[in-house]
Amino acid sequence: MTKIFAYIPFKNGAAEDVALEFPSVAKKIDESASLTAVVTGSGADLDKVANDMTAVYSEVIKIDNADLAYPNAEVVRKALVNVLPADAVILVGHDTFGMDLAPGLSVKMDSAYAADIVDFEGIEGSTLKTIRQELGGAVYTHVTVDISSGAVMTIRPGSFAPVEGGAGGSVTDKSADAGDLSAKRKFLEIVEAEVGDVDITKSDVLVSIGRGIEDEDNIEIAQELAEAMKAVVSCSRPIVDAKWLEKSRQVGTSGQTVKPKVYMAMGISGSFQHMGGVKGNPFIVAVNKNPKAPIFQVADVGIVEDILEFMPELAEAIKDL
Repeated sequence: MTKIFAYIPFKNGAAEDVALEFPSVAKKIDESASLTAVVTGSGADLDKVANDMTAVYSEVIKIDNADLAYPNAEVVRKALVNVLPADAVILVGHDTFGMDLAPGLSVKMDSAYAADIVDFEGIEGSTLKTIRQELGGAVYTHVTVDISSGAVMTIRPGSFAPVEGGAGGSVTDKSADAGDLSAKRKFLEIVEAEVGDVDITKSDVLVSIGRGIEDEDNIEIAQELAEAMKAVVSCSRPIVDAKWLEKSRQVGTSGQTVKPKVYMAMGISGSFQHMGGVKGNPFIVAVNKNPKAPIFQVADVGIVEDILEFMPELAEAIKDL
């Protein structure tokens, strides 16, 4: 039976969405696998997250240490190496922190490493068949991983169905097993991003524009649609790089993380870097001239059309209603 451990990231006492996806990942790897959550940190927030995870995981390992109070991959690696078995299969979210943590962890564990996995084809013996995306989602690659001596794998958030709970698990405190957690790299401070004129993280509906908007003057078209929908205009990174909108409106791994109920992706290709900032399983409507745009793979509704023609017509139709 495959022993799988899921590293649970959290912020302000709430687990990241990917924590609810790891059980689906484990089932795709091996239906009979045992799955254990691992939560590291310090204080009340750690206790809350560990207890919350018992609704989803049958076992939760808690590692409480003052050196783990702030996210430091060097320290977390030490704790995991000291607590987890050498042949563990470890799941980590493919985000900024996960990309810092996972490669070095696989070296310390002397195990296989696979990054940015979006699906699995199954397992034969100790050979796990994984699926990745390359070139912004335009190409799928199939990578086999030998997990006989364990593995560390980063999972792309939003690629697997979240679970609702029902596990009724328990928390095991292994703080005493973490060992020496001293590190060369020290936490200094958290620098909060500047808040612009609009806080896109608070909006239930976003009209998000990408390269398909073509010109700065055309942003007014998106604004008219947003006003009709009582929404807010957000954007992908190229719009910010062109200085057409401020950084506070950018959605993505290098921008804001949003959790709208409805996400209108207008002329956005749908790269991982952009979709990594869209959380909470919103209803996604994608409009793009390119029928092979990666955004269509995650959209609930996909429309192959020029957004400069589509948005004004949709805005008028909504106003008529």
